[in-house]
This record gives sequence, C-alpha cells and structure tokens, in this order.
Amino acid sequence: MALVPCVLVSLGYIVLYLFVAELLRRLVDPLNPCLLKSALLEAIAAAEMCSTGFELIIVADNYGVTAYAVCLFLLTIWFSDHWGEATACPYNHLEDCAQGFMSKTEMLVRTVVEILGGLAVFRLVQLLWSIEITETHIGRSHSHVYDVCTADLTVPVLTGAAIEGVATLVCRLGSRLIALKEPHYGSVIDSLVSTTMVVLAFDTSGGYLNPVLATALKFGCRGHTPVEHFLVYWVGASLGSLASVYIWPYVKEAIPKAEVAVETDSKKED
Repeated sequence: MALVPCVLVSLGYIVLYLFVAELLRRLVDPLNPCLLKSALLEAIAAAEMCSTGFELIIVADNYGVTAYAVCLFLLTIWFSDHWGEATACPYNHLEDCAQGFMSKTEMLVRTVVEILGGLAVFRLVQLLWSIEITETHIGRSHSHVYDVCTADLTVPVLTGAAIEGVATLVCRLGSRLIALKEPHYGSVIDSLVSTTMVVLAFDTSGGYLNPVLATALKFGCRGHTPVEHFLVYWVGASLGSLASVYIWPYVKEAIPKAEVAVETDSKKED
C-alpha cells in the first residue's frame, strides 16, 4: 500500500483519540470541583497521552524519528492547551506533595487513576490495530502484549535511570522558567524543550520522561525486568523531578543577575 495512505491512517487514529478524549472532558467539566472530577480528568488525560503514544510508536518504526518528533511536538502543544490542571504525570503530583500543595491521598489517587487510564486505553488501540487497514498495523494488535513487545532500554539500568532523570530535570526546570517569564508562545517553547529531551534520549532509554506513559507502553516487555523498569522510568524520572524542586530556587535567584550582566554589557557596547 502507498506510503501516504498509511501515514494518513496513523494520523487519523491520533485525531480520533484526541476527539474522544475531548468529548469525555466536556462530559466531566460540568461536575463540581472535587477530587473525583480531578481524578476523572487525570484518567482521561493519561488515556489520551498513552493512546497517541502507541500510535507514535507506529510512526517512529515506519517513518523515522523526525516524523515522530514532529507529531510529538504538536501533540504536546495540544495537551498543554486542552488538559487544564490535569498532567497525566505522577511526578508533578509528587512535586506538589513535597512542597505542601497536595495531600498524599490526592497524590496517590491521581497516580492510580492515571495508571488505570493509561493501561485501559490499550483495549481501544488494540481494537483499531486489529482492523489492519494498512500494512503498518498488521500484527500490531499483539505486538504490545506483555512478554511479546521489546523494551526500549539499550543501556545499563542505572545509566537509563540517570538519562530519564536528567532529561526530566531539564524539562521541569524549563517549564518553571517559561512559567516565570511568560513569553509569547510559551507552550510552543515548552513543547520544543520536552520534545528535544525525548529525541536525545530516544535511542538509549526511550525518552519517555513520564512513568505512566512508560508503564502503559512498555511494562513487562522483553529486555528488562519489572524491577528494572521501575528503577528507570519511575525512580529515575521522579528523582529528576524532585531535584528540580530544590534546584529551581538557585536558578531563579541567578536569573536577575544574568539579566543585569547582559544589560550592563549592552550599555558598554552602546
């Protein structure tokens, strides 16, 4: 089958997942603000992220990392503009809990529903893949079943954990800096930073930078044990996220000094 129709099918599936998630969000939005509403929105966001993540694997395998990066970049912008307070990412809640902004109970509830949303959505993905409209989906409905799929980790476990941690640290510091400066097209810049970190880690740890995404897409796959998966994608990313909480005050303090130095140099040149 021609290349273009195959690409269009993958893009069509991604758009379908976005549409269904947006529809579900609109059904939940009228609810009064409460933990139940927050949990439902987190589950929807996680399902949306993981369903599109499954299709991005098809894109990467068949059309290369560049096509994958472009799709991821656009999806990240979409998520930023449509998720509201939902994050579909456990270490965001861990950060809030560490800073006293969220209770341990709420952190746990949000994390659990994110995992459930990410795992449950594979049934929909599997159903669509089983139709096998294009050759890129042939056999895929069983390729991500546990003990059949292949892990993305190509480096030692501790190295993979360090890569996920450092990349997550950079992303979280970048997000804080963008939130502080509020530049035009902030969501675009944030997406560019996160996509860059994902691509840089793509051939080593897989560049998931999100425990729920990694678990939904790769937990139980051949190539590492469940404990190794946990160390790389949960411990590694979470430590990087927590590190950003404690490093950020120093970065924030250094920003005005750097700006003053730049202004001084500019005046000297004038």
